[in-house]
Amino acid sequence: MTSQIKVVTFGLGPVGCAIACEVGRRKGCRIVGAIDNDPEKVGRDLGEVAGFGSKLGLSVRADSEAALREADADLVVLATTSSLEKIRPQLLEILATGANVVTTCEELSYPWSAQPDLSAELDEAARRAGSSILSTGVNPGFMMDYLPSMVSGLCRDVETIRVERYMDAGIRREVFQQKVGAGLSVEGFAKAAESGVVGHVGLRESIHMIAHSVGWTLSNLEIELEPVIAREAIDATSTHIEKGAVSGVDQIARGFVEGRERIVLKFVAAVGEEAPRDRVLIEGTPRIDLKIDGGVHGDLATCNVVVNSIPKVVRAAPGLRTMLDVSAAAA
Repeated sequence: MTSQIKVVTFGLGPVGCAIACEVGRRKGCRIVGAIDNDPEKVGRDLGEVAGFGSKLGLSVRADSEAALREADADLVVLATTSSLEKIRPQLLEILATGANVVTTCEELSYPWSAQPDLSAELDEAARRAGSSILSTGVNPGFMMDYLPSMVSGLCRDVETIRVERYMDAGIRREVFQQKVGAGLSVEGFAKAAESGVVGHVGLRESIHMIAHSVGWTLSNLEIELEPVIAREAIDATSTHIEKGAVSGVDQIARGFVEGRERIVLKFVAAVGEEAPRDRVLIEGTPRIDLKIDGGVHGDLATCNVVVNSIPKVVRAAPGLRTMLDVSAAAA
């Protein structure tokens, strides 16, 4: 490996573009390839597509197999989908080149419990290739799983863990606002929730990560999803919300051990949320109540966590890794 880590960016949606820009700022990394299947991006300079402010002399390509082979990258940043099943072919294609992977795929953040067969397949493929795979981001990947897991290390014993994340979706990207159902009617939200179009992906994986970190075996896991209703009309950056319409989501996940509720994750993302904050509350010895007033900006933090993880994943032992295996300290 050269002194600079050679990186390919695969997937150039809003998050992928932001990550590409952050990779480009890091002295220890060099972008050697860019992949996306959007016809409006293919053939254009990555600097222009991602918003670098200048051209990089590197064109976005749709032929991922050829682009990966020719780039000979040390690592690929994969930001294409939340679904582990859908991302599987892309991961196997990357591993065939011997490159490592950092991805934003939420279902891959801790997949061993929910999707054991796919997890085992990818772990074996990565080991054969001598490569490492890590899925991370702000959530899942840090705020609602890695952070409480690390904080629990301060305790002699842990009775319960509660994590709360309240966000103003109005300051997030438009795609995120759509994901939380901002602007939908209550009826439209119900239909979208039933089809899986709205709602946060990753609470299940986060609970499994926390449980594993503290040595608990879950007997049951429940997730509830409700709309947040606007009490008055709201004008966000890209969304107008009528009074009585949906401004976001209110989700709660509960993990039970031998029938007793031990883990609770509360996720609220709504346009106009007046008190954004993050909180980790651990009932144990000692009791810990960690609060971040104003909360952590999800888009900025996701880019930083992903890019900070790059050198650690390159150095990690081959296989399917989680944030419990990789330090999250700033690179």
